[in-house]
Amino acid sequence: MKHKKSEPGRRKFIRQSGLMAGTLMFYPAQGWAVPDGDINDKLNFSIFSKHLQFLDYADMADAAAELGFDGIDLTVRRKGHVEPERVEDELPPAIEAIKKVGLRHDLMASDVNNAEDPTNRKVLETAAKLGVKYYRLGYLRFLDDMTIPDRLEELNGEMKKLAAYNNDLGIAGTYQNHSGIRVGAQIWDLWHLLKGIDRSQLGCQYDIRHAVVEGGQSWENGLKLIRPHINSIVLKDFVWGKPKNGRWGVKNVPLGQGMVDFVSYFKLLKMYRIDVPVSIHYEYDLGGVEHGDRQLKGMKAPEIFKMMKKDLQFAKQMWQQA
Repeated sequence: MKHKKSEPGRRKFIRQSGLMAGTLMFYPAQGWAVPDGDINDKLNFSIFSKHLQFLDYADMADAAAELGFDGIDLTVRRKGHVEPERVEDELPPAIEAIKKVGLRHDLMASDVNNAEDPTNRKVLETAAKLGVKYYRLGYLRFLDDMTIPDRLEELNGEMKKLAAYNNDLGIAGTYQNHSGIRVGAQIWDLWHLLKGIDRSQLGCQYDIRHAVVEGGQSWENGLKLIRPHINSIVLKDFVWGKPKNGRWGVKNVPLGQGMVDFVSYFKLLKMYRIDVPVSIHYEYDLGGVEHGDRQLKGMKAPEIFKMMKKDLQFAKQMWQQA
């Protein structure tokens, strides 16, 4: 991973990318409020760095700052901005680039899902020393030869071990609810997975898009159930549609163009006093960055940044409106 670039070169990139048009505001980084604290006038938004993997560390940080984000949710996983096996060499310069532009580096996405693997331990130890506060876990799976209740009970034991390790390091894990057939698609999975674990050690990264996909009109019940465990959230949107194969499926869309009722959702977050780090994801068609591609396809950076900024502004407006 190339991560060194001169300051003039970085500024040239930003100018050529259309990010210095004088219309993008930089919001100073602020500390995360605890879930039981006062609700802020605005949330603290990070951009998921999966969607900036066509940039090196310095340009990634510059772009996020110019777009108006408060922080970066860094990919520290296979094929991410930082490779797990090289975390001791790659994570420090990545964090330094983020700090240099005044952004938060509280969040990262990882492949970690147990406390026994040596690489997992190295990733968490390195991240904790550098000030990362929350890491998203790698996904867990159900097993064909084990019932779902038995598997969840087994995994709850493993998560308690991981939570204890997190506690020793001063870092918290956060497991994302994700539609599909893996553990965590249903919010009830997470309730069992996280039972008896404090969210300061290991909690839920609540994803409203996936919650609505799986929960339909009952997503509010799932939110009410899992709210004591939420320690970070993800924002994205979707619609149901028929792709070329003629089968119904989920299509990702920009925020506000889909089925997620963000005003109702944000009102519930305020009512439940859930004020935690927010990561914005871009999974709709966006020149390949929706997949974490390192080469742009069919779109240029200015157009991509325009869409990113639009989603961020929408999220901020909906939070104020709620």
